[in-house]
Amino acid sequence: MTREKLFEQIQTKKSFLCVGLDIDIEKIPSHLRNLEDPIFAFAKEIIDATHSYVVAYKPNLAFFEFYGVQGLISFGKIIRYLNQNYQDHFIIADAKRSDIGNTSSRYAKAFFETYNVDAVTVAPYMGRDAIEPFLAFENKYAILLTLTSNPGAFDFQFSESDGQKLYEKVLKTSQDWNGSERLMYVVGATKATFIASIRKIIPNAFLLVPGIGSQGGSLDAVSKAGMNHQCGLLVNSSRGIIYKSKNSDFAEAAMTEAKNIQEEMAIYLSQKGLI
Repeated sequence: MTREKLFEQIQTKKSFLCVGLDIDIEKIPSHLRNLEDPIFAFAKEIIDATHSYVVAYKPNLAFFEFYGVQGLISFGKIIRYLNQNYQDHFIIADAKRSDIGNTSSRYAKAFFETYNVDAVTVAPYMGRDAIEPFLAFENKYAILLTLTSNPGAFDFQFSESDGQKLYEKVLKTSQDWNGSERLMYVVGATKATFIASIRKIIPNAFLLVPGIGSQGGSLDAVSKAGMNHQCGLLVNSSRGIIYKSKNSDFAEAAMTEAKNIQEEMAIYLSQKGLI
């Protein structure tokens, strides 16, 4: 998907909402657990209920790999279902991969060719040659872990050297990589106070922003600090949407919550003059 197509969907739906598919069988409604593929059944109902208010879906690989081969089968079915039925949605594989060049190349081919997702989250620690294989695919994106929402972010990401913090060095250094125009960046909603300064370094890139809802991040703060001329934000909510209800009305509850967030997002888009 091109950036222009993604922005078009944001304008059409008046939304920059991404729904994280962190599917735990122990948390889904009990009436689904005895089905042949409860993970897919749950995801399908969530997607069907929320798609009108959402521009992106983000399956988290950990929640599929936990179940071994069957979990990966479920992941593949979800991606195919999205590609066949909701082609205007941006699909992010939240896999947090990267390795030496030839290994990263295989990871990239797995997600972009075998599964056909639009983006994959990657870790920057190993540097240029670990990330550039993900940037070699036209209209596909690597989303670089930069400033994360977890408490442990302060262990390394704020370390300073030569007057700049490590996460700032990640932002600046990555701009020189081949294919850097296909980089997006993970910036946690709980770090919203840093987004304005991040925008000075990467004014045009899209930010994937987890951490609203159950993690306590502010959609208002993120929107005001991070929005650019193409919106430039994909704000993710996972548990706050997909587990809004644990009963048979779970899909309807997810739809209502997604709609509530979309309506708030429409206000911020309008204030920015983007819709």
